[in-house]
Amino acid sequence: MDGERFYQRCVQILQDLEEAEADIRQDLPQPTGTLRISVTEAYGRIVVLPFLKSFLDTWPELDVEVSLTDRIVDLVEEGFDLSIRIGDIPTNSQLIARTVEYARPYLYAAPSYINSFGAPTEPSELTNHQRLIYGLGMHSTGWNLVTASGSEVSIDGGRKLRFDSGEAIRESALHGMGVAYLPSFLVNDDVESGRLVRLLPNYGGKKLPIQVVYVSRNHLAQKIRLFIDGLVKHRQGS
Repeated sequence: MDGERFYQRCVQILQDLEEAEADIRQDLPQPTGTLRISVTEAYGRIVVLPFLKSFLDTWPELDVEVSLTDRIVDLVEEGFDLSIRIGDIPTNSQLIARTVEYARPYLYAAPSYINSFGAPTEPSELTNHQRLIYGLGMHSTGWNLVTASGSEVSIDGGRKLRFDSGEAIRESALHGMGVAYLPSFLVNDDVESGRLVRLLPNYGGKKLPIQVVYVSRNHLAQKIRLFIDGLVKHRQGS
């Protein structure tokens, strides 16, 4: 395993050198090789996978490996070219982050849950509901809500069902298992179809950056630059 990883890193370095020389000569070739991406399950399914079709149609000589995981990966140790994460990224001198767009979380529940337990009319009533929490172990269970005027209210307590996957929270909400606090892009189709209902419409979370993270290099590989530029353009035009 270590030998394979070392080999792949050597191949990447040689490709980077070749691209850097071609860039100087102004004859940048068609990107080749393999682009390795790590992205959260939800954003990967809804945004990245549809984008990949047009990306690969444009650059047919490029191969792509996609890991759909909510786990924070080590780009250097695990050999990924880039990752896409939701929320603030810890400061790291080895990494560069570029914001693709922003998402804002809101509260949602299925009609079946509302029929059984009612819908909260103010944030404090959430403590009487089962909340579907993202994060295991010592991760905070609090929700910070913001009104349109900018005032904030923090919610904790109540029964909790915890997950390490945004997709799992969505599925649990769809099955009437509790109240979810999720980015709107993840549940837009469910709300439009009536499978989920937005609760407390005057409240929502703070905007979360969705960022592409990659390792700082003197020369950014062409395949990484093309993917990032393409994804940003794709989302700005959507």
